[in-house]
Amino acid sequence: MTAPVFVVDDFAGAAPGRTYVLEGPEGRHAVSVKRLRAGEDVVLTDGAGRWAQGTVAAAEGKDRLLVALDDDGVREEDAESPRITVVQALPKGDRGELAVETMTETGVDAIVPWAAARCITQWKGERGLKALGKWRATAREAGKQSRRVRFPEVAEPATGKQVAELLAEADFAGVLHEEGSEPLATAPLPASGSIVLVVGPEGGVSPEELAVFARAGAKPYRLGRSVLRTSTAGTAAAALLLGRTGRWS
Repeated sequence: MTAPVFVVDDFAGAAPGRTYVLEGPEGRHAVSVKRLRAGEDVVLTDGAGRWAQGTVAAAEGKDRLLVALDDDGVREEDAESPRITVVQALPKGDRGELAVETMTETGVDAIVPWAAARCITQWKGERGLKALGKWRATAREAGKQSRRVRFPEVAEPATGKQVAELLAEADFAGVLHEEGSEPLATAPLPASGSIVLVVGPEGGVSPEELAVFARAGAKPYRLGRSVLRTSTAGTAAAALLLGRTGRWS
């Protein structure tokens, strides 16, 4: 079994063979929830690609874990290529967190919340800030659970115009749509660069939005014969893209 992952704010003072002190909420989770003991392996990461492996030297109190770093010290994982960004329309209820969780576990690199024209849910004011915070916290926890050391970026909510600009800059841009004439499974994908895929709301991407995105270079693609919910479509599409680009090989 792979070692559990814990998030650190920084690696100040970390060096090969040195003891790193994990405390605060992450230390409490390691000591009081995971109940880690001396001799067990752990991975520490800042969630942005920097990470270090070590062995538990001791647990002190309820929220302090002493980790003896291995001889490799702090390492850095390169960003994956092609970079996969999913523009996720806002689902109802907690389905947004479900989408973020499963896309993070699958391997998506960035998630962009999008208030599409047909979205029932709208992020406004304090409610919007709270919802964005939940998405980011979900990405962090799912990143830890799936043993990632580079967590996906959850961007600020984007307008349709901003989504179009993102699509125009991508090496491959697409919109998941049940009426797409071409399957995503045969779409021409780049070997490097960036892939941006739009997942619409339950009511679908509006004709006006499709037209704007088409002018930005994004064609509509279908996944298969069945129509997936917005909270699962991005994960299914990401798995397909990760397999086809060789990132899962």
